[in-house]
Amino acid sequence: MGTLGRAIYTVGKWIRGTGQAMDRLGSAVQGGLRAEEHVSRHRTIMGIFEKEPRINKDVFVAPSAAVIGDVEIGHGSSIWYGSILRGDVNTIQIGSGSNIQDNSLVHVSKSNISGKVLPTIIGNKVTVGHSAVLHACTIEDEAFVGMGATLLDGVVVEKHSMVGAGSLVKQNTRIPSGEVWVGNPAKFLRKLTEEEIAFIAQSATNYFNLAQVHAAENAKSFDEIELEKMLRKKFAHKDEEYDSMLGVVREIPPELILPDNILPDKAPKAAVAAH
Repeated sequence: MGTLGRAIYTVGKWIRGTGQAMDRLGSAVQGGLRAEEHVSRHRTIMGIFEKEPRINKDVFVAPSAAVIGDVEIGHGSSIWYGSILRGDVNTIQIGSGSNIQDNSLVHVSKSNISGKVLPTIIGNKVTVGHSAVLHACTIEDEAFVGMGATLLDGVVVEKHSMVGAGSLVKQNTRIPSGEVWVGNPAKFLRKLTEEEIAFIAQSATNYFNLAQVHAAENAKSFDEIELEKMLRKKFAHKDEEYDSMLGVVREIPPELILPDNILPDKAPKAAVAAH
């Protein structure tokens, strides 16, 4: 970011803070007669220690997620509901087309006993299952971390490898490419099949598509949401014989049509399996 870019960014921050500043001023003027409204202080994207997240414009970050500090997220990735990415004492880097699923935690270490710097690095088209914990580790492109798995400091999950659900991967473990590791502590189980390797890439694509739908839904205004409720009620499925007696032809309005890429009956078999 050049000098002009930094200046524009700074002015933008000042403008966004103006509303809060005016509210505080108004409260001070009202004194003891003011009635304070307590609202949520949750900030989905938050800087800390002068470190600001750098997030591509097409990344989906769920409203209840938290992306904090020195975090970089590449295009097409998604951070799902309840997940926390905390880049306070080191950096978190996430590539393109990766997904960090609901209630997962991604954190870092400043250094280990030997003094090695330990950021968390996640490559491209990586799938991280629900409630996983990634701490100061590296996950290479098109790897898969199962639900509830825990990866400790210094772990490296190589490209096209898989950590099974609920597994604990000990510090400084390296999981070679093409292998499945499971257990507590995690150990080698077997080699991945070609179909499983293809599934990992397909899983990332599935979540990219699904994230677009969730992003659009979260961006809707109150009026748009109420309109859709009315349309769903109006065009709800009715008995065909009943409709024919009334001469009614029910067509689904475009507002209620979901994209083909997330409909189970129109998606590839591999895509269905990912959900």
